[in-house]
Amino acid sequence: MGFSRVFLVCLIFSLLAALTVHSHPTTVNCARACAGRCRLSSRPNLCKRACGTCCSRCNCVPPGTAGNREVCPCYARMTTRGGRPKCP
Repeated sequence: MGFSRVFLVCLIFSLLAALTVHSHPTTVNCARACAGRCRLSSRPNLCKRACGTCCSRCNCVPPGTAGNREVCPCYARMTTRGGRPKCP
């Protein structure tokens, strides 16, 4: 009987801890993330503006200076009116 109470209390605390962690999503520092993403761009101002728009909508910027779009599906799906990828 004592073991089951201890187990139940541990289970409840574990669930509460998990809910606390997942209830506060982290926000991305878009300016910093986009500066890193666009640092090798030939048109850095245009890149940062497009990246900032995508980051604010998706709350995600893929790592590195290019590629890695699978990390952030929302970022990868955004397109311009012409159907080209919007996000750098």
